[in-house]
Amino acid sequence: MANESDPDAGSLEGMPGPVLFYNDVVLDHFLNPRNVGELSAMEADGYGLVGDPLCGDQMKLWIAVREGRIARIAFKSFGCPGAIATSSMLTALAEGKTITEARNITDDDVVAALGGIPEKKKHCSLLGVRALQAAIDDWERRRHASAEPR
Repeated sequence: MANESDPDAGSLEGMPGPVLFYNDVVLDHFLNPRNVGELSAMEADGYGLVGDPLCGDQMKLWIAVREGRIARIAFKSFGCPGAIATSSMLTALAEGKTITEARNITDDDVVAALGGIPEKKKHCSLLGVRALQAAIDDWERRRHASAEPR
């Protein structure tokens, strides 16, 4: 499979519009995304919603935290193959991690774990990381709210 660094990658005659090449890992996470779905309100300890449905990219992400670790994680992503693949990989990276470890996952970590994505699609990796940060923030708010005396 060709990759974006191939100097002839953009010279496919007869192909309309730009041609983006995804490696096998990206294609696998797009075609067989991990952790797709949602957690029930009873199971979810944190929830994040990021993106803009008007432009087409939006992600919802739920986490269940047990003993300080992300025990379960699920997402629904609306967007291009890059957005879905990066969201899937992000959940695979975060599952089982402590909250601190999960909070430290970066866009570069997601792209590296996928073996790279086309330069024009790197902005897609932002959705997953931002949604995870929002879900962790929500989990922290819920913990603090339940710890406050009423």
